[in-house]
Amino acid sequence: MNYLSQVNASSLYLMVGCIIGFVLLMCLFFLVRSYKAGIAIGMDKKILQKTIRNSAVFTILPSVGILVGVIALSGALGAPLSWMRLSVVGALQYELNVADIAAKAIGLSGLNVSEMSVGAFTTVSLVMTVGILGGGICCIFFLGRYLRKLGGKKKSADTPAADTPAADTPAAAPKKGSNIGNIAMVAMFIGLCTAYISSYIGAFANDASNFLPLLTAAVAALVMFIFTLLSKKPRFKWVENFDVALSMLIAMAAAVIAGGAI
Repeated sequence: MNYLSQVNASSLYLMVGCIIGFVLLMCLFFLVRSYKAGIAIGMDKKILQKTIRNSAVFTILPSVGILVGVIALSGALGAPLSWMRLSVVGALQYELNVADIAAKAIGLSGLNVSEMSVGAFTTVSLVMTVGILGGGICCIFFLGRYLRKLGGKKKSADTPAADTPAADTPAAAPKKGSNIGNIAMVAMFIGLCTAYISSYIGAFANDASNFLPLLTAAVAALVMFIFTLLSKKPRFKWVENFDVALSMLIAMAAAVIAGGAI
């Protein structure tokens, strides 16, 4: 049995199907409960149904980007693992990067199926799984405390002191500052983009024939920039729901066209 047959075994499909089926049932459960709760508080059924339809439509195209990620991962890691990772707990930006880093760390050139083995698959899968656990563990142990802290701060800021008349209480000036979480996230992605683009530039400098990664990144950045500008206009606000998926697809199409033209 070759490597691809092992990582695409029917037993893996069965296990992954059970996991994703459970998640779908849970989503359906909360959808029904939320709909009934909306009816109970007097919301219009037509508005609720329209919201459900619009939400369903606006999740289709953005999910194309995730599908592209599943296809990209499944070539080296098999469809079951890729399907589960990007359907349940994984993130598109995380999975591809971590899988590639783990593959290179064990001596492979990257996620190259010709170099993969069951041992490499196990190592890459373990690194991906352990790396993604941080968010879930933090939510289990610290999210409730964090939300209570936020709620307490908001209450103390909005509620005047007992011995001070509300009319005489001056409005509290908003504190200047940025959310450290947002700054950390932006800094992380800037670092990742810098590392990858630097490697593309280095490869191109050593060999001009290695221009496709740099071209793909440039096209994706240009398309994303155009979509960002468009989304600031009221008529094209909807574009921001599809910018990631479309920029990926257009950049990949450009790479295919340029590669075929060589």
